[in-house]
Amino acid sequence: MRHWNWQMPESWKTTLPCTRAEAESLADQELYDANPDAELSIVTREIEARYPDKWAVDIYSSARPTKELLKKITQLSPSGLRQKIKPQVERLGDEDWVTISQTGLEPLRAGRFHVHTGNDEPSDDPEAVNLRIDASQAFGTGHHETTLGCLETLDLLKRRGGHFRNIIDVGTGTGLLALAARHLWPTARLIASDLDPVAVDISKYNADLNNVPSGSGRNALALVASNGMDHRMIRMRAPYDLIIANILARPLIALAPQIAAAAAPGASLVLAGLLADQQVELLTVFRKHGFRLTESRVNGDWPCLLLKKRARYRQISSRRPIYSPLPEGSFGEW
Repeated sequence: MRHWNWQMPESWKTTLPCTRAEAESLADQELYDANPDAELSIVTREIEARYPDKWAVDIYSSARPTKELLKKITQLSPSGLRQKIKPQVERLGDEDWVTISQTGLEPLRAGRFHVHTGNDEPSDDPEAVNLRIDASQAFGTGHHETTLGCLETLDLLKRRGGHFRNIIDVGTGTGLLALAARHLWPTARLIASDLDPVAVDISKYNADLNNVPSGSGRNALALVASNGMDHRMIRMRAPYDLIIANILARPLIALAPQIAAAAAPGASLVLAGLLADQQVELLTVFRKHGFRLTESRVNGDWPCLLLKKRARYRQISSRRPIYSPLPEGSFGEW
């Protein structure tokens, strides 16, 4: 197990006002690229309930933000950029900034899953599956509508009697959806991938927190850093009967040939990270690759789609597919 030391010698908080739409569509990978030496934790929040469109983004970092980082932060809020609003920077002192950033993350319930951080106690409901996911520099604490929709969809699949033997979570972020799948189908082979090696390490940490073994052993969660699905272990484990991909619409569309190549006939596919107005384009692409939509649920403006691979669709060999790598930093779970 890798022990993470979240106590930093310095803690900085950078705040920028934004709209709700900007907060919900926040894609922060570029922030890490702009400040690679400082660990970041990013939280969006509503400022006042009576003003539903007034939100803010808080970026907690372990070092004073650079000029390049401040420029990137400013670009996260086009509304603030038009008003020439500059980010507010303050030093927090010798504090655990990740814990501070988690204070606004209340426990949530999605189906049978009770997702909480280390600041909150697990649920005492005997029917609840407790998952502890701490805020970090990886996507996926469960509080975004896309992750919530995926948890609810996985729970629904189980309640309907779904049984899966070989599962992959693409763009795993913190590992939350992979850990949820492990609880639902404990005997399945399970692998999770992410473009960011830091996310893979954080997923291992969260797996240990939730008493889920990671590695290549039987019933362990295998974790790999991979650009899309172009990894030898991913190809060797295919075909999959359940594929989970909670990323963004453009990378999902780019990944369609890889997903189709790795999906078994009749496989279930859970897709999220797209906005409602991107659904038609995405479904058009996946239909061409042999999938059909079986169900859609919407949280806010974010659909979660459940698709099925047609049993008679011509299966492409998944052991030697033609993969085209995605651009660096192009996806990561919410």
